Amino acid sequence: MDKKQETIEILKEYNQEHIIRLLNKLNKENQEKLIKQIQSIDFHQITELYNNTKKEIEFKEGKIEPVKYLDKAKLSEDQKIKFDELGEQIIRAGQYAVVTMAGGQGTRLGHQGPKGTFKLDVYGKGKYLFEILTENLKEANQKYDVTIPWYIMTSKENNAETVEFLEKHNYFGYNKNYVTIFTQSELPLVDEEGKLLIGKDFMIKEASDGNGGTYSSLRASGCLAEMKEKGIKWVFIGGVDNVLLKMADVTLLGMAKDKKVQIASKSVVKANPHEKVGVFGKMNGHPKVIEYTELPTKMAELRDRNGELKYGESHIMCNLYTIEAIEKISKEVLMYHSAHKKNSYIDESGKEIIPEEPNSYKFESFIFDAFEFFDDIAILRGKREDDFAPVKNKDGVDSPKTAKELYEKFWNK
Repeated sequence: MDKKQETIEILKEYNQEHIIRLLNKLNKENQEKLIKQIQSIDFHQITELYNNTKKEIEFKEGKIEPVKYLDKAKLSEDQKIKFDELGEQIIRAGQYAVVTMAGGQGTRLGHQGPKGTFKLDVYGKGKYLFEILTENLKEANQKYDVTIPWYIMTSKENNAETVEFLEKHNYFGYNKNYVTIFTQSELPLVDEEGKLLIGKDFMIKEASDGNGGTYSSLRASGCLAEMKEKGIKWVFIGGVDNVLLKMADVTLLGMAKDKKVQIASKSVVKANPHEKVGVFGKMNGHPKVIEYTELPTKMAELRDRNGELKYGESHIMCNLYTIEAIEKISKEVLMYHSAHKKNSYIDESGKEIIPEEPNSYKFESFIFDAFEFFDDIAILRGKREDDFAPVKNKDGVDSPKTAKELYEKFWNK
């Protein structure tokens, strides 16, 4: 059976006849492109994910418990010195690498282009988000007399633009031999009937599969193998949009090493019991980030003897792993969440349809869903004003205005 016939059989099996009709209308070159794409799609997985959108999510309340943490501000001097020395040894030995997740566009900020290319209006002249992260890493390099390998994960959508931007700005003075750019994996978009959407280029529309795709993308891109070759033992993964992110926090690193855990994270206290953030807890004995939608109101308001929220440690995308942990997760299949979104598509007559209501599902896995593969996690509580100033929304909370204030206040100290 030739490739085209083989592809048609797959499409028939999974009720995607509209693509067969499209395939037959295309010229040879476009046919070959589409066939190649179809052959790379796991239709069984997409069908399962689509079927899951029809199921109610069950929530078992009884098995959640709070998680232990150490408060950085309350460490004894001996503890702090011990952790910092352990962390510093790892970085100085060249056993530490950093991954930045930069696959998003700045759409929510009203910015055209990759989010990392957004310029924050600080100190009058402004700084790009990539520039702020670079300064953070360069400072660590200077302090520990090393050049930390930096891996930047883009998406297919913003990769070319990101590379062009970093080249144009000469990587803001970072040694580009230590910078590796790789792309995130994608999954097809399906409509409410489970049919794959077709884009203007007559290919199946795909979108990045969420930040949980970081692990498998590190593996598929060869970055994981490269890290192992370099003798990397610890990997930090953070986002591009937190302008107070410490990518080389020796206290966090030393604490993880001291506690002999494979994963560690930094948290900040929830602003109030009902802040819309995921919080650390344990579920069925394993570490987990519990989404605010999953945490019953009564539990969200519980306080301990000191009046602290029992479930008050927010996940701020500041995660640390042993290289073995990343290897382990990269072979696992993470849980996918579906998001009901608006996506334009081409109908069978070749006309572009731009919907006014959500019309399709995008499937994403979340980075913290991997925590459940481990028995324990070490959590270091930081301070919002020192560690967390994200740029997510155009106005209001977590906006350029709030990030600018926090950033300038921190550096003026």
